[in-house]
Formats: sequence, structure tokens, C-alpha cells
Amino acid sequence: MKGLAAMVGWVRAEGSTHSSRIFNTHSSTDSWLVSLAMLALGNPAPIVRTRHISAKVSGNWMTRWLYGKAAAKVVTTGQLIRRRLIDEAGVAPGNIESVPTGIDTARFVPGDRTQARAELRLPSDKKLVGIVATLRSWKGHRYLIEAFKGLPGDSGLVIVGDGPQRDALRTLIEDQGLTERVWMTGNQINVVPWLQALDVFALPSYANEGVPQALIQAMLVGLPCVTTNAGSIGELARHEETALVVPMQDAVALREGLSRLILDESLRKRLGDTARANCLDRYSLERMLDDMESVFEGVILNVRK
Repeated sequence: MKGLAAMVGWVRAEGSTHSSRIFNTHSSTDSWLVSLAMLALGNPAPIVRTRHISAKVSGNWMTRWLYGKAAAKVVTTGQLIRRRLIDEAGVAPGNIESVPTGIDTARFVPGDRTQARAELRLPSDKKLVGIVATLRSWKGHRYLIEAFKGLPGDSGLVIVGDGPQRDALRTLIEDQGLTERVWMTGNQINVVPWLQALDVFALPSYANEGVPQALIQAMLVGLPCVTTNAGSIGELARHEETALVVPMQDAVALREGLSRLILDESLRKRLGDTARANCLDRYSLERMLDDMESVFEGVILNVRK
């Protein structure tokens, strides 16, 4: 089964003299492949199933088997996702934990905006709103473009990422007469300077989100954010405290939120500072690794009982 080696985790449980094998799966495909393989082999190694998105799951017997019987432990990236799996897939509350994705806090840091713009050839005289996300419909790019059309002419929009909606979004930008004010960068290996070049970050998602990595990254850079409460975003974005939270699929409300931040420097700084402090405390890579290590050790110890 090609590629399964990438899903094997070696964990040494406290007090143990040898390592044990655990499979940690992250998508429907690899979860089914590994679960069926383990069943055929007599379940030689336990499975930890991690779920990252908040999309609805089926409550049929196959899904209940995958999350209940096949998985020794289920991990979600947000509390809302955890609650849904308990309610929709019948996962026992004691067999599922929420461990948010951790981000490298030494890499995602505030930077010199002027320098970042010079390096990226972005204008120095505009207030730049930006989004870093795969160009999928449910990320809400269309609503962001519609909202941006009503912002002052001295503002710009930076769209970092690629995906199936690329051509449709380019057409919308052209139809709205925004070509000279919007930068579509495509995929970027290093998004840090792009974040550091922005004044405001937007993520108007309306489905499927866990706790988005891009939103955590933007907050760690110290950016004020406008977002929605899709999925588990609300665990990270608290309205008027760590972000401005607006209704989903509402370009008018999104425009109002963006406009507030563009015009109010003190609000930008307050939200950016508070969001960064919150992410440093709750969403570090170190904290995620510690929490996942505890999950793996617990599974190993339970298997050995």
C-alpha cells in the first residue's frame, strides 16, 4: 500500500523500553485504506483518526464503524468538529479529543511592512487587504471581491493561493473593473512576507472549516482580521476581541468590517495585538506536539492493558 509509511508514527510510551507503531490518518481515503488493511491483518496496530474539517458526516453504519470501531482514538482540530462527530457519527465522548493545529510561532512573526512590499513589488501607498487560501468556493473569495469593490480607491486586494475557482475569480475581478487594484499571486511556498505586507486579513469562509491555519498564521503576524463563524473559526475569532466576525455570505457586512479596520488604526493594532497573544498561548506548534504525544501515549498504554 504505497504511501502508508508517511502515516506511521513511532511513539515511546512513558516507562516503556521499546517503541510501538501507530497509524495516524488525516483524510477519508487514507482512513478507509488503513482501517481495512488493519482489519485484514488482524489489527496489528491502532489507528488515530484526525479530522480537520467541519463538513457533515453520514451517520450510517460504515461511518460509525470507521470512527468508532476502527479508530482507537479520534482527534479533531476544533471543539465544534468534536461535537458533530459525537452527535452525527456516534463517537463516544471519551474516545475523541480536540487538538488544534499548531503553527511555528518563531516563523510567523510581525515584520517590516514597507520592506515586505518592496521585496514583493506591492504598492507602498495603499491599504492592502489580503487572503491566503486555496481558491475554493466555500472560502468566500467571491464575497471578498464583491465587498472590496465598495472600498476606497486607495485600497488594494492581494489574493494568495490557487485552486479550482481561479478562472471564475479572474473573470469576476475583470467584470467588476478591479484588475488594477487586485493582485492574484498564485501559490506561494513562503507566505510569511505576503502576510507581513498586508494591513488587514480576510477569511470569509462559509463552510467546512476547522480552525484554519491561515487565520492563525495571519494573527501570529499581528494582522487584524475579518472573518466569519464557519466551522470552528469561532474558537479562534472572538468578535471585537481577536477579530471582527461578520455573517457568512454577506458582502455588505464584510465590506463594513473591512472599512472599519482600514479607517481605524487603533482598532487594527488592538485586534492584531490581542489575536497574536491569544495564538501564542493556544496555537503553538509545541503545544500541538505535546498534546498529540499525550494522545499517542494514551493509545499505546490502553492497547497494552
